Amino acid sequence: MKSEFDLHSFLPFLMHHASEKVSLGFREIYRDRYRMTRSEWRVLATLGQYGALTATEIVTHTGLHKTKVSRAVFSIEKRRWLKRRQDEKDRRIHRLELTSQGVSAFQSLCAAGIAYDRKVRDFLGEDEFKRLSDLLEKLKDL
Repeated sequence: MKSEFDLHSFLPFLMHHASEKVSLGFREIYRDRYRMTRSEWRVLATLGQYGALTATEIVTHTGLHKTKVSRAVFSIEKRRWLKRRQDEKDRRIHRLELTSQGVSAFQSLCAAGIAYDRKVRDFLGEDEFKRLSDLLEKLKDL
């Protein structure tokens, strides 16, 4: 049966494959260097960038499901890269923040991330990278 639909030119399919290819390159860095999962990296990076947050706020920033955030927080806490403290206004809530070891891991991975980003920029060229970034930002409003 012939159809006008072509999976390989379908935008969600193309974006997924491109995203996976780009993500896998950086995954090798955080996985090999720190034995981290993608969720752990995203939680670490979110806390490193924004400071102390609740698990709910991390879910909002990362787009990860709350169970993935919970598992990542538990794993990062076991490494002693994260500490919890009760919120002073609402004692039912815990604020999560990086320890000095967590900050050190975050900074190391940020340096690796900057280098990886440069590699992708060099591959695409600065104009194409900017154009792609602008288009991806625009798609957020779809």
